Amino acid sequence: MEDARRALDELIQKRGVNYSSISRLLGRNAAYIQQYIRRGSPRQLDEQDRAVLARFFGVDEKVLGAPERRSGPVVELVHVPVLAVEASAGHGALAEMEAKCAQFGFDEKWLRRLTASKATNLSIIAVHGDSMEPTLHDGDEVMVDLGDGQSRLRDGIYVMRMDDMLNVKRVAIEPQGKRVSVLSDNPAYPSWRGLEKRTINIVGRVLWFGRALR
Repeated sequence: MEDARRALDELIQKRGVNYSSISRLLGRNAAYIQQYIRRGSPRQLDEQDRAVLARFFGVDEKVLGAPERRSGPVVELVHVPVLAVEASAGHGALAEMEAKCAQFGFDEKWLRRLTASKATNLSIIAVHGDSMEPTLHDGDEVMVDLGDGQSRLRDGIYVMRMDDMLNVKRVAIEPQGKRVSVLSDNPAYPSWRGLEKRTINIVGRVLWFGRALR
């Protein structure tokens, strides 16, 4: 059990979250995970809690102390990279770094409900700024389908390049279907209307977002 506590502690540190936020993820009191790791109470994780944590960190439950299972279906996880780059939802962020800094593990069947794209076309990046409030908050992480771009452009939220910066904005197809609006959900920020489709540089469509509980 000590190995499982040490493994969970390392995962938390690498992910850049804290004990209390992981406790809240499980619906527990804020001190739950700290007590488990530091004091060994409870002695082992509840089976459901362990399953949630394994999905969140993209690891096998055995890393967190699950017993060996003699039979049953194996859940294949699709690993989607988390890139060290931000998409601005505010004043703009330069896309200077695109190295993989972590990864999320997703159940393959669940992921297929979001997109038919190959896993190699999927990336997770952070949102910076508040121009997409209340839909997206500063610090949210979004999954971007790089294979769903200009050729299939339709209403939705996209990551796009604007003045050599990555931005996350809402795209709306205008009534005639030939022009589009690029919108900030936060009315305090500008939107652009009547743009020709070819003039916007789409990186990919936003499929999903994750948010730390505060």
